[in-house]
Amino acid sequence: MSLNLFWFLPTHGDGRYLGTSEGGRPVSLAYLKQIAQAADALGYGGVLLPTGRSCEDSWIVASALVPLTERLKFLVAVRPGLQTPSVAARMAATLDRLSGGRLLINVVTGGDPVELEGDGIFLDHDERYRLTDEFLTIWRRLLAGETVDFVGRHLKASGAKLFYPPVQAPHPPLYFGGSSPAGQEVAATHVDYYLTWGEKPADVAIKIAEARAKAAAVGRTLRFGIRLHVIVRETDDAAWRAADELIRHVDAAKIAEAQKTLARFDSVGQQRMGALNDGRRDRSALEVSPNLWAGVGLVRGGAGTALVGDADTVADRIREYADLGIDTFILSGYPHLEESYRVAELLFPRLPVARPAASDEPALSGPFGELIANEIAPAKRVAR
Repeated sequence: MSLNLFWFLPTHGDGRYLGTSEGGRPVSLAYLKQIAQAADALGYGGVLLPTGRSCEDSWIVASALVPLTERLKFLVAVRPGLQTPSVAARMAATLDRLSGGRLLINVVTGGDPVELEGDGIFLDHDERYRLTDEFLTIWRRLLAGETVDFVGRHLKASGAKLFYPPVQAPHPPLYFGGSSPAGQEVAATHVDYYLTWGEKPADVAIKIAEARAKAAAVGRTLRFGIRLHVIVRETDDAAWRAADELIRHVDAAKIAEAQKTLARFDSVGQQRMGALNDGRRDRSALEVSPNLWAGVGLVRGGAGTALVGDADTVADRIREYADLGIDTFILSGYPHLEESYRVAELLFPRLPVARPAASDEPALSGPFGELIANEIAPAKRVAR
């Protein structure tokens, strides 16, 4: 099975350390352009753009970066309740056309009640998923070319129609993560890729089996993806030192402050992430499964785990998740520009990575590394 390896655009900030402004980098178009163009040139299949009030708007960022890249796909958030289905469908069709079919859709129901109320959504957890179900019912029918009349508990549409279709038929692929039973029902009914954050492989296996069974019950199949940070180095010791270095400025007060905020989330996925750390910084507490480190989740919401180790070890751990049925890995690392190169250089040769279609430009035979003594070409690394 070939693997889709995606990268991440840090529109909520980036740097060399967590929990501090030291070594921090501004979120600018110039910096995001560097990361996107690096991911494009290195052969990542796409990039995830996060969403929420702590992030720059994902649609605007993607629109700015599409003309600056060639093959890279953009996984952009649709937020049921913040947009009407018809407006979201027009936005999706437009960006898919203007990008030449490089749009992917990440359906985000939301998990922070405080943020959601600030955005005008006053629904409890399960009711938000009912809204998402209605939203996707209308959205998918519109992208498929139907004229839609619909009356639901939360949404209504009368004579809704999309005049200009997307490039990808019937619509750009839908990605979605929801760990609760209500979330899995939405996944089973509507989406193409069911996503999980980086939990222990045994727990991921159970979640995949549940989602697969729910989809089969309605005559559908799902593909699966996982969201993980990666700290990969040439040696195991170097990787674990880098993990310790990433949280060197994270103290007990910052952990307590972060965990207090994250505790208000009603997202089951966030609750499962939070349960992987007990607030301690030492490796014995944070290595929750072999090479799966929960240190990022001490101060960061959402994806809170990283695969840590030398290249062979991390590749083996990725293959363990792949053996569960996961074919899409949405990876990231701090800082995201440098780590995009490190991950590609160390992991791509060790994994069956699906590469985007090449451009029409002629392939160059070199240089790959500096010539030895200005004359002898170094041997090329052969993928395993």
